[in-house]
Amino acid sequence: METKEVNITYETLFELLKREKDTTDLQKLEPNFFNNFVDYLNEKKKILGKDDSLFSYDEKKKVEKQIDNAKRIIKEIYERREKKILNIALIKSRTKSNVIDTSSLLENEKRFFEGAVEVLDVFRKDVIDNIINGKQASEIMEKKEANETNNEGELLENQRCKKIKDFRHTENSENFPVFSAPTVLDKEEPNNTRLVRFLNSVPKFVGKELEEYGPFAEEDIANLPVEIAEVLINKGKVEEIKGN
Repeated sequence: METKEVNITYETLFELLKREKDTTDLQKLEPNFFNNFVDYLNEKKKILGKDDSLFSYDEKKKVEKQIDNAKRIIKEIYERREKKILNIALIKSRTKSNVIDTSSLLENEKRFFEGAVEVLDVFRKDVIDNIINGKQASEIMEKKEANETNNEGELLENQRCKKIKDFRHTENSENFPVFSAPTVLDKEEPNNTRLVRFLNSVPKFVGKELEEYGPFAEEDIANLPVEIAEVLINKGKVEEIKGN
């Protein structure tokens, strides 16, 4: 059987995350980026499944850690792109511009973008446009309730929901990672935390509020309180993954 070429490595994933963090623009990815990630993940799982006496316990643990870290990285990439796409959809809905650049969107992201714009347009028309035209909130709610009981209105609502769900599922859902649904715009990391990458293994330790952290292995990625992150950075145990 021919072996399928895997176009993603742990290093490229980490570099893509840094690039997505370092720019406000949506970076271009390979059209099959997420499918390529699935191939990468499956190859790592195959390595774990090999019955090889030369495959040591430490090597197995290293591969398991790479799989866990890769999942964290891909989720972080997804959520950063998610927020950028929603921001683009906001601009599109507010300005009604036909020159919005969507060339960096993947095919599923385009459906997500179009669905988000449609939802924003509908609520903008139902709320702010009515208010500007002097209609009271009660009138808006009455109209909304009437639309919800209308079969045609329910069909349109289902179609909008489907467009958003399509972004999280491909035609072959068994071979595609499913992530959290896009919900809000404020998915930024809290100001009191830092996203860091561990350069060395660190045993379990306790914070100032007696909260437990770790243990962490080399190449682990985690969000840590600023005070703890700075101590570990100064000791050369971690490096910060910096964004804008």
